[in-house]
Amino acid sequence: MNSTISATAIVIGVVLGALVLVPVIVAKFLRNVEAGEIRLVSWLSGGTLIYRGPGKSKEIPLLTTGTTISSKVINVDLDITDQTADIDEHGTPRPIKVRVLASAIVSVGDSDVLIRTAANRFFAKPDGDQMSTLTDLLSSSGRRAINLLTHDQLFSAKATPSALRALLPGSDSLPMVQQAAAPTAVHLHEPGIAEEDEDDPLSVIIRKACSHELTDLGLIFNSLNIKVVQSEVAEARRRQSAAEAQANADIVAAMQARRAKEAQLDAERAISDKTRELEQTKASNAALVAQAEAKRQEASGLQRTAELDATQIAQAKADAAKVRLEAEASADAEAIKIRKVADATAESIQKVNAAIQAGGEAYFRYRQIEMLPEIVPAIANALSQAKMVTISGGESSAPETTTNNMVQVIQTVLAAQMVGKGGMLDRGDKDSK
Repeated sequence: MNSTISATAIVIGVVLGALVLVPVIVAKFLRNVEAGEIRLVSWLSGGTLIYRGPGKSKEIPLLTTGTTISSKVINVDLDITDQTADIDEHGTPRPIKVRVLASAIVSVGDSDVLIRTAANRFFAKPDGDQMSTLTDLLSSSGRRAINLLTHDQLFSAKATPSALRALLPGSDSLPMVQQAAAPTAVHLHEPGIAEEDEDDPLSVIIRKACSHELTDLGLIFNSLNIKVVQSEVAEARRRQSAAEAQANADIVAAMQARRAKEAQLDAERAISDKTRELEQTKASNAALVAQAEAKRQEASGLQRTAELDATQIAQAKADAAKVRLEAEASADAEAIKIRKVADATAESIQKVNAAIQAGGEAYFRYRQIEMLPEIVPAIANALSQAKMVTISGGESSAPETTTNNMVQVIQTVLAAQMVGKGGMLDRGDKDSK
């Protein structure tokens, strides 16, 4: 029983050991190479294998030796102060002190030879020595480049290919440098400098000047970023440019202020014109309103006059109608009265005639005698006013005709008196009765 338990424990221990040891052994044989790293594995035979990350490196413990270096770019800050190669119009050197602040980027070369060189010569040094070595190397190359360039070339974008070749280290045409060092800007299109046709002269010269030293360290020059180029001339020019820019800005500001003032004056003038037009319009409208009010009052007066005239005309018409009605009524009454008088007269005459016919001549003579006191004055008055002209003709003589006419007048007066006396006929009627 105990032997069985021991055998089981041994088996379990072997399995667990295998599970633990196998990954460790595999890790020893296959080592991880991270991105940005280069693994160099040297065998006992003397051969060296290079593994670039990310990936795995094959190694055998006790048989191989491995080391890891960085393949990342190295950024080196440069602060270079030196003098330029400027000359005056007479050929006398007139150097200008300049200060260049730049940033250079280098990295391990791509070939296996450069990688081995970098691992043995550059990365074998301590980190501090590595950076100081690169700084010294690039600074010295930068100072040599500044000594070969003029002040204007440092501030220009490109230089001519012939000037660049003359400025490159090892060139025998150094006297021509001073003549070719003009601040011209052209593109570089010749085969030898095609890769630098986008760089400024300082970067091209530094690249050429330090390429050999960097190759000896297994490194390559990638690029140079010039941050600032400082000099008294540049500062003076910068101040002059700033003053000119400020002057231009002041001129522009003055012009803008003048335009703004003109625009404001134009706006105020337009507002004044509009205000004047508005006041004129208001005055015109007020005059129109006054005229309209006057016309309204005139129309109202005319209306009142017309209404008064209409009232007067209506009153006059009413009065005329009233007068006419009264006249018509008075005329009708008078006509009725006349008709009644005429009817009464006619009736009286009829009654007299009837009485005469009924009483005969005796009654007529009795009535005449009875009325003599009243008839005689009337007959005398009538005869005194009568203007009778008797014209006799025929069988009757003039006296007879006159007598007959007088009798007719007396009869007429008598009849009128009898009719006028309302009671005569009544009395005659009563007497006849």
